[in-house]
Amino acid sequence: MRKVEDPLELFAEWYAEAKDSEPKLHDACCLATADADGCPSARFVLLKGWGPDGFDFYTNYDSPKARDLDANPRASLAFHWKSLGRQLRLHGPVERMSEAGSDAYFASRDRISRIGAWASLQSQEMTGRFEFEGRIAKYTAKYAVGDVPRPPDWGGYRLLPRRIEFWQDRKFRLHLRHLYVRADDGWDFVELYP
Repeated sequence: MRKVEDPLELFAEWYAEAKDSEPKLHDACCLATADADGCPSARFVLLKGWGPDGFDFYTNYDSPKARDLDANPRASLAFHWKSLGRQLRLHGPVERMSEAGSDAYFASRDRISRIGAWASLQSQEMTGRFEFEGRIAKYTAKYAVGDVPRPPDWGGYRLLPRRIEFWQDRKFRLHLRHLYVRADDGWDFVELYP
């Protein structure tokens, strides 16, 4: 692993290689949040965009992860690309994306995924699959013609990385670990013991 001035450059390389080696879920990452009391929670989300402004994912604003982020707007994302022997961790504050940004991404989704966002009461109890299928039928009929707008309780979040750690597997557990910490004028670099 090489040292770089901007860790997003190295992320771009690793992400492209992951897309080639793990085409199905190269964008899956573990999102760790904590509620207002500090109780941690982790689940997998899909990275839907990234760049100098941050790393984007989307959810229902009434979901447990959204409630955590609203109460404690800091999180971590962790990628594990097993085929490459690599892990990547990002830590930083999280902010809601703009309405326009959430609208633009929502419009890019498949129609049935947009219907699903209306039909799902994410993470709430349901009496059975039939209940969910009934809600899918209801919103399919409601939006049978024309566009499917974004639900008001659905949108994006952006993690603004302040720490990015790259981990590369090596034989005999002599792994490589490079940590980048956000500084006023760029990124500070630290090499870590495995």
